[in-house]
Amino acid sequence: MPRRGLTAEPAGVYSQLLRLCPQAQHAPLCVALSGGEDSTALLGLLAQLPQVQGRLRAVHVDHGLHPDSAHWSRLCRDTCRTLHVPLAIRRLRLTCPPGASVEAVAREARYAALGTALRAGELLLSAHHLEDQLETVLLQLLRGAGLRGLAAMPATTPFADGVLVRPLLELPRAALRGWVRSRGLACVADPANADVRFDRNFLRHRVLPVVLGRWPAAAQTVTRSARHLAEAQELLDELAAADVARAADGRALSAAALRALPLPRRRNALRYWIGRSGAVPDARRLAEIAETLLAARPDSNPVVRFGQLEVERHAGRLSLGVRRPAAPAYELTWHLRRSPRLTLPSGAGRLELRPSSQGLIDANALPAQVTVRSRRGGERLRPRIDGPSRTLKSLLQTERIALGERRHLPLLYAGEQMLAVADLWVDARWQPGAGSDRRLTVVWHRPA
Repeated sequence: MPRRGLTAEPAGVYSQLLRLCPQAQHAPLCVALSGGEDSTALLGLLAQLPQVQGRLRAVHVDHGLHPDSAHWSRLCRDTCRTLHVPLAIRRLRLTCPPGASVEAVAREARYAALGTALRAGELLLSAHHLEDQLETVLLQLLRGAGLRGLAAMPATTPFADGVLVRPLLELPRAALRGWVRSRGLACVADPANADVRFDRNFLRHRVLPVVLGRWPAAAQTVTRSARHLAEAQELLDELAAADVARAADGRALSAAALRALPLPRRRNALRYWIGRSGAVPDARRLAEIAETLLAARPDSNPVVRFGQLEVERHAGRLSLGVRRPAAPAYELTWHLRRSPRLTLPSGAGRLELRPSSQGLIDANALPAQVTVRSRRGGERLRPRIDGPSRTLKSLLQTERIALGERRHLPLLYAGEQMLAVADLWVDARWQPGAGSDRRLTVVWHRPA
């Protein structure tokens, strides 16, 4: 049964809305209206309340995926006209890439459209109900979700620049359907909702009737379990926030501090830290970050990529950023007598040769042209006349040159002999002797 005090009546729904989100007493309200029975019920219930008149409206997203979608938009407009509620329609023209889930593509596009449609200070109201919550828990369980997934849909959650509120989560579908039909409101009948090829529809039409036939209160009891799991997740988040704060090194995390944590606690901290970006890696990628990446050799710079993000370890620190494409390789000839300046390809900046009394290049030994190219791996040079040959990789690690800078690093060659590494090092064979009267220095104008 629904929670006592929450009924499919205007006063009960409004009371629940205020309990979940007190600012709803004065804030503008926007209902996500699909045209189905659930969202029509939510809009109709609220439209009967004098206290929300003038601050209630609806937004309908036309995905353009069904030939009847324009008809559904007109039906939503008629419903809103009947209820005296303003309506905004966002029309999309979606295409589903091969192998992608139509459900997922439509859902992502719908929420993006709703986010851009919201006005400043407006609350978005969604009509998810009790059986929706049951379906979500079961789907997440079958997909191997953790606590956050099994906690299902929260009653309130940050959304775009505001808040998404689900005031009907404790009401059964039958109560909403009964209310709509008793008012004679026309609703959209999307045939896709009956297509059991989709997981949620298969659960709804094939599995849940059997489950509810055996356990009539399953929706209420499973929803109660989801609330317990949500509370457990809150405690894990508090622990993770404390661990992340202790491991923080600027915006990065200390690899040593993370390794000091037990593995389950380390995964929890990393999941929380990455999750603040709005994306969470799957279990395999999370394990790779928590174990393989942190256990790699100290002189390596491992990276784990997922979606549009990547976690990178460098100089004992883990950083999280937008996934960067590999820097394109290049090789070009620099005619020094024609120009002392060279613009590098692939956004790698500019090089310049300048006369300097402190310069590390002997101008008299320099050929008329040099080759400039990107890194290929295995490069060596002798940065000191009295020192040994070193690998470029070890020099970069010793000096802690940032990974972003390494990606664009230009190397200068005279024939097959390395001359200089940008403005960082000059090979000993090109360095001036005591009697050198002409010296040059390399200036690398780094990319922004």
